[in-house]
Amino acid sequence: MWHTITLTKEDLEKFKALRIIVRIGSGVDNIDVKAAGELGIAVCNVPGYGVEEVADTTLCLILNLYRRTYWLANMVRDGKKFTGPEQIQVREAAQGCARIRGDTLGIVGLGRIGSAVALRAKAFGFNVIFYDPYLPDGIEKSLGVTRVYTLQDLLFQSDCVSLHCTLNEHNHHLINEYTLKQMRPGAFLVNTARGGLVDEAALASALREGRIRSAALDVHENEPFNVFQGPLKEAPNLICTPHAAFYSDASCTELREMAASEIRRAIVGRIPDSLRNCVNKEYFMGASAGSGGAGFPEGLNGSYYSAAAAIASGAGPGAALQAAHSTTANESGNQNPTLPHSRPAV
Repeated sequence: MWHTITLTKEDLEKFKALRIIVRIGSGVDNIDVKAAGELGIAVCNVPGYGVEEVADTTLCLILNLYRRTYWLANMVRDGKKFTGPEQIQVREAAQGCARIRGDTLGIVGLGRIGSAVALRAKAFGFNVIFYDPYLPDGIEKSLGVTRVYTLQDLLFQSDCVSLHCTLNEHNHHLINEYTLKQMRPGAFLVNTARGGLVDEAALASALREGRIRSAALDVHENEPFNVFQGPLKEAPNLICTPHAAFYSDASCTELREMAASEIRRAIVGRIPDSLRNCVNKEYFMGASAGSGGAGFPEGLNGSYYSAAAAIASGAGPGAALQAAHSTTANESGNQNPTLPHSRPAV
């Protein structure tokens, strides 16, 4: 399923035979993963695809904000002529351009994409800092970046802030009227993560008042984004793109192959144990989830693979028969109890 579909607990309860959902993408904020786990439904994502594309797009947007390439190109397209020995018109049109080397880029969320952005940004001369409360100490040493331990510190120190965290109940409108006032006057903001991280009304106000020099958003609170509606419709110094940072021909092929591979693991293996990218295993009852007997949790094909696994393990045909019988019984049995939520999502 794509990010444009939402599955609440009430939606999930309507599915009587559903065992696995694979999000064609990395974010799972549009699925009630806790409810899915309690219903015995594994929720998986595809976290490895498009890392390079989103990181490259992020740097592209940062460069456009710093060098105002987008606005200058539009002026040329609209027929504006830049003449004169001192290029006064250029100076006026390019007002706000900044030098990158020596500026500080603050990254919120140093996961796969955040790390890729950090490495790219260093090559342009940025001093890179990051805030991520879920990572162990020492990550910063391996990447050669600086860690800060509060969002406030990151906002105070950054000339440009780039968001790379997932959206959850703890960070909705992470960038709001209060946190925008904590940013350096004239700072830049880039969001290629999730639209709900930014309060768009507060951002629009900050742009109009000049507290934020400019911003670039690939994701929005309401998608598809409509430039003629919403709080951002007349906001100045804003670049908006249509949730396309992930896209390339290569990433789309990779995305489908990785999603299909996860489905295959569900069919021939154990749910959720055999799944590589299951995000709600903690809500299952460990290895007993979907137990197929003889310690072999069932796959989507039920007893066939459980029995085959029992034979392959040397348990003998008796154990295989017991596995098949136990799996069949479980398919119409009660739901498994769940473990408590032990760790919030990053």
